[in-house]
Amino acid sequence: MQSGTRWMLGTVFGSAALTAAGGLGLSFYSDRIAREAERLVPQDGRHIQVEGARLHYVDQGSGPAIVMIHGLSGQLRNFSYAMLEPLAADHRVILVDRPGSGYSTADDDGEPTIPEQAAIIGRFIDTLGLDRPLLVGHSLGGAVALALALDRPELVRGLALIAPLTQAQDDVPDAFRGLATIPPSLRRLMAQTLGTPMSRLTADRVLQAVFAPETPPADFITRGGGALSQRPANIAAASADLHSGGTDVAAIAARYPTLTVPTAILFGRDDAILDPALHGHRTAGQIPDARLEVIDGGHMIPITAPGACVRFVTEAAERYGYTGRNPSA
Repeated sequence: MQSGTRWMLGTVFGSAALTAAGGLGLSFYSDRIAREAERLVPQDGRHIQVEGARLHYVDQGSGPAIVMIHGLSGQLRNFSYAMLEPLAADHRVILVDRPGSGYSTADDDGEPTIPEQAAIIGRFIDTLGLDRPLLVGHSLGGAVALALALDRPELVRGLALIAPLTQAQDDVPDAFRGLATIPPSLRRLMAQTLGTPMSRLTADRVLQAVFAPETPPADFITRGGGALSQRPANIAAASADLHSGGTDVAAIAARYPTLTVPTAILFGRDDAILDPALHGHRTAGQIPDARLEVIDGGHMIPITAPGACVRFVTEAAERYGYTGRNPSA
C-alpha cells in the first residue's frame, strides 16, 4: 500500500513538474517573441502619465487638433501607416495607443473598460491642453470616441468614425474567437503562456480575415504595427477589450439619441468584421443629424483606402471647424 501511494504521489508530482516546466517554457518563448516584436516595431513617440494610464502617443503637425484612436488589437501605426502625413500637413494630429495596447500601459496592470478608456483619453486631451479636437476612432476606437463624446461633449469638436463598433452584437467575428475563449480569471496567465504561440500559429489566417475582402499589405507587421499584437500583454488587453465591447456597448448605444457632438461615419461596404448595416446605418439613424458614407473596401480602410479616409477626416474637420470655442454648423 505504501509503495502504491508513493507511486501515485510521484506520478502526481511528476505531472505537475512537467506542466510547470511546459508553462515556463511557453512563457520564455512568449517573452522572446515580445522582444522580437519590439525590435521590429519600436516606440515612435513619447509617453505621458494621466490618471489611469501611461500613454504612448505621436504628436505631429500644427493647426486644428485631431486625436485618433485605434481599434482592437491595434496600435497607433494603424494610422501612421498612410494617414498621418497627409493629415499633419494642415492639422495637429495626435495618435495615441489605447491603455494596454501598443506601448501604453494601464495603471496597476488594470484592464479599463471602454467607458474607462474614454475617461482616460479625456484626461489625455486635458493634459495636452487641446482645444476641442476632432476625434477619430477606428473599429473599437470608435466606441471609445462615442463614449467620450457622450460623457464629456464639451471636450470634443466632432466625431469622424471609421468602421466603428457602435452596437452590441451576439456573435464574435471569427478573427477574434480565440480572444473570446480566454476566461477573464485566467487572462494574464493564458496570454503569457498559450496566447503568443497560438497567435503565431493563426496570424496569417486572422490577418486575412481582418482585411477581407482585401489583401493585407506585406509590410503591415512592421509599418502597420501588427507584430505588437502578439505580445502577451497586448493579447490580454485585447481579450479584455473584446469582453468590454460585448458588455458595455449596449449601454453606450442607448444614449445615442442624446448625443450633441456632430458625428460622421465612414464604412467599407464589404466590411467582414463589423456589419455596415448594423454599426453604420442603424447608428446614423439614432444619432441626431449624423452623416454616413459607404465606400468600396473592408474593415481596414485606414490601411487599404487611406485617400478616402483622409478626405473623410479632412471634410469632417472643415465641417466641424470653429472660431474660438463655438463650432460652426
